[in-house]
Amino acid sequence: MTPHNCNGCDANGTGQSLICATCTCELKVVPKSTREHQVTISEKAIQEIIGAIPCEDSTREGLRDTPRRFANAFADLTRGYSRSVDEEVGAAIFGEKHDGMVVMKGIPVYSLCEHHLLPFFGVAHIAYIPDPDVGIVGLSKFNRIVEVLAKRLQVQERLTTEIVENLDRLLKPKGVVAILTCRHLCMEMRGVRCKGVTTTTVQKRGVFLNSVTFGEFCSLLNINDQDE
Repeated sequence: MTPHNCNGCDANGTGQSLICATCTCELKVVPKSTREHQVTISEKAIQEIIGAIPCEDSTREGLRDTPRRFANAFADLTRGYSRSVDEEVGAAIFGEKHDGMVVMKGIPVYSLCEHHLLPFFGVAHIAYIPDPDVGIVGLSKFNRIVEVLAKRLQVQERLTTEIVENLDRLLKPKGVVAILTCRHLCMEMRGVRCKGVTTTTVQKRGVFLNSVTFGEFCSLLNINDQDE
């Protein structure tokens, strides 16, 4: 992983640590007071944004409470900063001697593109081959890992890598792979307006770098891997 300066520690001046958006450090949860501060700042900011729209009345009934609603929604959409992958997985690594492929197909992905703060959404397909000396992870943890990492300002490429890196770090498996296929509203609602276009990203580690193993995974997903 590329060396970096982690700005997570005591970023809010309370002695608590925030989640590092760059590395996979196990950091503490953001305190509730920080969320409340985020909502307050966001509410003020969106009031100014709405007020800057020509010919719009930010005091009319439909918009009167919008800044607060938006601020709460945005805090929810970025709640991944207040949670860590390690805490979500917890003690749910079990000493089963399974050494076959484990596949999770169609995990929902909802995230915000960091470039325009517009949603991208789709599905994640994840597989790993456990090391029998380490064990397996509870199946629900795949969903939780994806959600924690997706509920941050992201790009799809980095999200795919972070999913694989965290599973590789926690499970030390023989191999791990993730495929994400998503639609990006920053391309559909604005700019080139490519409606319905999907983006697929792939990240592989260990035995999945072997074309035969990766091909077996793709066949389970009914995905043509000839270009991978």
